[in-house]
Amino acid sequence: MFDKWLIVYGAVFAGGLVSSAALTPFFRFLAHKSGFLDRPADNHKGHARATALLGGASMFTAWILCLIAGVLLVAFGGVPEYFSETLPRHLSGFKSVVSTQLFFIVAGALLAVILGLIDDKWALKAKWKFLGQFVIALLAVTGGGIRINFFVDNQIFSYCVSLFWFMLLMNSINFFDNMDGLAAGTIAIAMGGFTVIAALNNEYFYASFAALNFGVCCGFWFYNANPASIFMGDSGSHFIGYLAAVVSAGITCFDKSVSLSRFPVLIPLLILALPLFDTAMVVMIRTLNKKPFWIGDHNHISHRFVRMGLSRKNAVLLVHLTSLIIALGALPVYWGDFKTAAVVILQVFLLLTVITILQICLEERKDAVEKVEKTQ
Repeated sequence: MFDKWLIVYGAVFAGGLVSSAALTPFFRFLAHKSGFLDRPADNHKGHARATALLGGASMFTAWILCLIAGVLLVAFGGVPEYFSETLPRHLSGFKSVVSTQLFFIVAGALLAVILGLIDDKWALKAKWKFLGQFVIALLAVTGGGIRINFFVDNQIFSYCVSLFWFMLLMNSINFFDNMDGLAAGTIAIAMGGFTVIAALNNEYFYASFAALNFGVCCGFWFYNANPASIFMGDSGSHFIGYLAAVVSAGITCFDKSVSLSRFPVLIPLLILALPLFDTAMVVMIRTLNKKPFWIGDHNHISHRFVRMGLSRKNAVLLVHLTSLIIALGALPVYWGDFKTAAVVILQVFLLLTVITILQICLEERKDAVEKVEKTQ
């Protein structure tokens, strides 16, 4: 039966990929016609010309069209004969999810895109952006019932952690979207990881949902990769950050029949390690420099790779490869015993530490060389 579900996940991924790849050029054209552009003077991304800024709307449109197609398929039972023994037994569960959770998930996604579009156009103050994010998180957590438990039987704790998680990821991906293809590629890798974990855990809805998100991000990435012809903007970063929060909070990463430890609850942190690590670092740096943490700068991990001498394209590639390496570590954490999981988590911590030390040391050496050259 598992091989049949792989076909389902592959079909969902392909649908998201094709839809996103087909719609993005239209939204790029629409952005240029309407003047919805990111101009070099208004940003710190480093691009040389005005670039279309409706990537978020493009991804959302592709995503919602695929969801509608999937819901209609489920509602009317249009199951191919090949899956006649596989899907029908799960359709009642799908319908239950569609009638409750999915409505609130879609509503939150729509609001995330709208909030981002408003911010892209009029540059909202931080307090209004945070308020909007809180409302979106509240909708998903209370209405959609998407909550994190961490083995603690306390509803208030669960609500608070879940609300924080949604706001954290929306802001983390917003911060992380600072180079061509960086955020789209990183979240594509994350969604691929979540698809695998959810599929292994027989969570069919979330595996399909993550596969759709995976496809949508990949389809958009073709146009967003260096040199980008369209940016996702805050609308896109809020949208995919929200989707990452939904999937990571919704899947169950612990199953006593599979894992011998409780470390799998940390799988979302592993799969999303780079954006979360980057956010923690820039917030710390901005706080130490007595600057508001929500004001953009060039202290992100990608910027540091560039200052080490890499091109922007190679810096993004290195971040993607690091994300993939860490995400692959989620599998032994999921399957392994306590010792295996502990070693993998320690390796991830040490990898991020090594990257940080290299970046700091090379930057200090570069600054020292520049000072010597100025004195000569």
